[in-house]
Amino acid sequence: MFERSKKKVGDIIELEPSSDVAHVTPQANSSAVASSVKPPAPEGSSSISSGLSIVGNIVGKGKLAIYGRVEGEVRASAVHIGDGAEVAGNIVADELTVGGRVKGTIRANRVKLNGTAVVEGDIHHRTLAMEENAQFEGMSRRQDSAVDVSSLAPANLSPAQPPATNGSGHPPI
Repeated sequence: MFERSKKKVGDIIELEPSSDVAHVTPQANSSAVASSVKPPAPEGSSSISSGLSIVGNIVGKGKLAIYGRVEGEVRASAVHIGDGAEVAGNIVADELTVGGRVKGTIRANRVKLNGTAVVEGDIHHRTLAMEENAQFEGMSRRQDSAVDVSSLAPANLSPAQPPATNGSGHPPI
């Protein structure tokens, strides 16, 4: 009833459509791997947890929730900055909800400042909602299209490149 098979890592497992029978095809030095996992949805959800600090730009197409600290530009379709979170840099999003602190320019079609929000910087928006006790110091400018949503999609991201050096292993001056 049970057969011993000699499958190795890299073997391709093929299922016949009309049955539950699997055929194993050995592949010499192949990097193909069978997988029943679906590829991720084009717009995922990411988060930066409290206690995590990031220095650098963040670019994404889906939803981003920030509960930690970010120094740099943030670009995503929907951004939520949680209570106690901090962003020091510009934010570009279709939809932005702020519950923490932001120091920088905001460009978003829909902006909501919760009662715990503290924003220092200008806000370019189509709609702006502020709850009681929200703090905002800067200029508010209404625009029919504050952000072109197609510009939020990352352009062919390439793998991270190592920093340039001057031949001695140190960055150029």
